Amino acid sequence: MTPSDKRRVAPPPPNATIKVRTVGRRRGLHGDIYHFVLDRTWPQYIGLLAVAFLVLNILFALVYRLDPSGVANVRGGSLEDCFYFSVQTLATIGYGAMAPVDRFAHIVVVVEAITGTISIALVAGITFAKFARPTAQFLFADKIVVGPRDGVTYLAFRIANWRHNQVFDARLRVVLLVSRTTQEGELTRNLVDVPLVRNDTAFFVLTWTAMHRIDETSPFHGADALERLTAAKAELFLSLSGIDETIGQTIYARKRYGLSDIVWNARFADVITIEEDGTRVVDYERFHQTE
Repeated sequence: MTPSDKRRVAPPPPNATIKVRTVGRRRGLHGDIYHFVLDRTWPQYIGLLAVAFLVLNILFALVYRLDPSGVANVRGGSLEDCFYFSVQTLATIGYGAMAPVDRFAHIVVVVEAITGTISIALVAGITFAKFARPTAQFLFADKIVVGPRDGVTYLAFRIANWRHNQVFDARLRVVLLVSRTTQEGELTRNLVDVPLVRNDTAFFVLTWTAMHRIDETSPFHGADALERLTAAKAELFLSLSGIDETIGQTIYARKRYGLSDIVWNARFADVITIEEDGTRVVDYERFHQTE
């Protein structure tokens, strides 16, 4: 075992999406704001809220500044004081030191109070939706192995349930994405199902090694299989779903492998041992190792 093999395995990161660049796609000014916000990470989401809060208060501060004497105890024309008054109004703090004194300021306060009420409701709803959204914590091995078992060659994938809680009715689907040129010369991208010996498990708690039998019907069959798949720019995609017992909702995870991630004539290192008292020990330091 090399020093790099002894590294502590980190929790599985969120699955990265495939980078897509579009041309000629036009969207409205509002776009899909709800989906955009939900898709941000927590630091990005908090940053967006902070920027929106500052911008909104600066805009209202500029409006208050149009009437230098409209707010009591505000230095005439002070944008800073107007900003602080806007923060107190929008957040319904109201210390009492500053207050509107004429009709214009009262009208702006009414508009800002309505804006603040709606904003708080929207932020609370989006925050709850983001916090309550079910997430999966499945760890996929870095590599795929191809090796014999009972005289038959299999393609094997290893997955672990990082939370170690019960995931019921877990189902795994594997597809191969290949490029093909039709007789008319059109380049197409086709999905080829990679059937598994068993594509589901009633209880997924620790680890799961899913296997694909390489026979005459398998796209990996034949001495020239790797060359054919390389020419077709093949990629493997895994989709895993199951019902999380803790939250009672369906969770999903995905993983993409390239042909360079396949290790031929190998097997995964053993990671589970059972102690005398029946305790299952999972050694994640060996999770990604192959032999």
